Amino acid sequence: MQALKRQLILIISDILLTNLAFLLSALLILPIQQFTSVLLGYFWEIALFITMVRILTNYIFGLYSSLWRYASIDELFKVIVSVTVGSVMNFVFLHLIRQSYPFAMYASIWMLNLFFIAGSRFTYRALRKSLHKKYKKNIQQKNVLIYGAGDAGVLVLNELRRHPEMGMHPVVMIDDDPAKYKRKVNGILVFGARDKIQDAVKKYQVEEILIALPSVTKQEHKQIIEICKGTGCKLKTLPGVYELINGKVDIKKIREVNIEDLLGREPVKLNSKEISEYLKGETILVTGGGGTIGSEICRQISYFQPKKLMIFDIYENNAYSLQLELKKKHPDLDLEVLIGSVRDKGRLDFIFQTYRPTVVFHAAAHKHVPLMEDSPTEAIKNNVFGTINVAEAAKIYQAKKFVLISTDKAVNPTNIMGATKRIAEIVIQMMDRHSKNTDYVAVRFGNVLGSNGSVIPIFKKQIAEGGPVTVTHPDIIRYFMTITEASQLVLQAGAMAKGGEIFILDMGEPVKILDLAKDLIKLSGFTPDEDIKIEFTGLRPGEKLYEELLIAEEGLQATKHKKILISKPIDYSYQEFVQELAKLKEVITKDAVQEIPKVIKKIVPTFQFDDRHKRQNSKKEKEEI
Repeated sequence: MQALKRQLILIISDILLTNLAFLLSALLILPIQQFTSVLLGYFWEIALFITMVRILTNYIFGLYSSLWRYASIDELFKVIVSVTVGSVMNFVFLHLIRQSYPFAMYASIWMLNLFFIAGSRFTYRALRKSLHKKYKKNIQQKNVLIYGAGDAGVLVLNELRRHPEMGMHPVVMIDDDPAKYKRKVNGILVFGARDKIQDAVKKYQVEEILIALPSVTKQEHKQIIEICKGTGCKLKTLPGVYELINGKVDIKKIREVNIEDLLGREPVKLNSKEISEYLKGETILVTGGGGTIGSEICRQISYFQPKKLMIFDIYENNAYSLQLELKKKHPDLDLEVLIGSVRDKGRLDFIFQTYRPTVVFHAAAHKHVPLMEDSPTEAIKNNVFGTINVAEAAKIYQAKKFVLISTDKAVNPTNIMGATKRIAEIVIQMMDRHSKNTDYVAVRFGNVLGSNGSVIPIFKKQIAEGGPVTVTHPDIIRYFMTITEASQLVLQAGAMAKGGEIFILDMGEPVKILDLAKDLIKLSGFTPDEDIKIEFTGLRPGEKLYEELLIAEEGLQATKHKKILISKPIDYSYQEFVQELAKLKEVITKDAVQEIPKVIKKIVPTFQFDDRHKRQNSKKEKEEI
């Protein structure tokens, strides 16, 4: 409605200005007697045609669809072409009806039309800019350095000037192209290359740095962030080149630099054809589908045209939010949201019998290490027997593939959660041996950045509250992967599955949690241990200093995907395994918590529960002292 109103105003304005230009030209060029005869005679007969031609050419050349608050050289060029074409058409028309005038009059009409039409548009732009300047004075502005003086940098610069409400005032630019040094871009100086960042920050009192390099590699982006974070400025970035649509930068896409940017991991390359072959047209069930990994797996699956996608979760809020999101993005997707627990064998049997899923991704699990130390029976019920319930249902109803989401904490576990996930892996390998129709596999990876309960959201919350940021141990390290990366590799591993494999995802280099905390503090514009304190709280029960991705005796095999490896299956006695599972079930039924570690140790010989208890006792002794 607002756009239509603006167009009508422009059309009415052009009608008046077109006729004014003709009459002024006649008044300036023609003798007064001839001008009077034109005004009182045939002018009103030709005015309609002249006006219609002007409106038509302006419409054809887009003068009624442009946003004149952003008017530039391109818009001026359109005005010149439109006025010229319209003037030529009117010249031809007047000669055809034998109404010829001196050439100077035609030139005057052309010049006045150009002045009036362009002037009206650019006057509007100037008035808006003037009002913006007054508005900006009332808003607290932060001095901003823009890293990147290319096309994206210029677009960002213009956007920030048009949106003073963002509170970001561009004062200087940095670019690694020597040809741009000491040159000005829209009035802003390109101070130099990356080695001049510190000097530019000091000279221009920069508070924020905005990285406008959407086309650089993840690794180079990481290097630039590493340099910028030493300035003490808050960092923001324009994401990938896909964010630049039709040459426009959406100001909402400018976001804070996050820890994923510091990982410098390149996007995963997927074999879409291979994934599509086992997902397209299939009925797919994702247990724990509302969780961090489960929900992202659902998002990825939605692009591969499944026959039906089922989200199964015990927590309805997350499942409902994901349902709304997927319905909006994929309106044609046959989506079913089912609430229930993997512990409920009856509920699972009903779902498998009713919907007959052909591919199952099992992501439902209790994952928080300290909580599972306090509630070990719940971890076992969910992670072990819940997995057995889903896996057996997949076998009974002849699903084609079953993919278990596992964790690096299953390797030489020192906590109940890790031990239960290791048992779940063994369950999958045992099921695969005794199943003719279903391929059972597990995919093991480390920590997922930004997942619920992970260190990143906790650190961000602590920083927002002014600290302190709590780290369990100065030397603790972890493997990290982005949610999207992990989920995509899970789908890829599923495509490779022949049955019985434990796929191990390449997590890259391990990250020191202390460095992670310091980086997040710096990215937030603070100085570690000055503005925000870091405190060490000691290792929690069952927590390792470092995680492993492979049990020593498993061995390792490469696959055709460089980020996916396969561990060699360990030979277990099926009979003994079943007997030990029965003992484990008996122990949790009695709620005999003290007996749990011993029973688990028989199933998982690498379970280091003795070392865990030694650490706990040592901690208690220190507290007593």
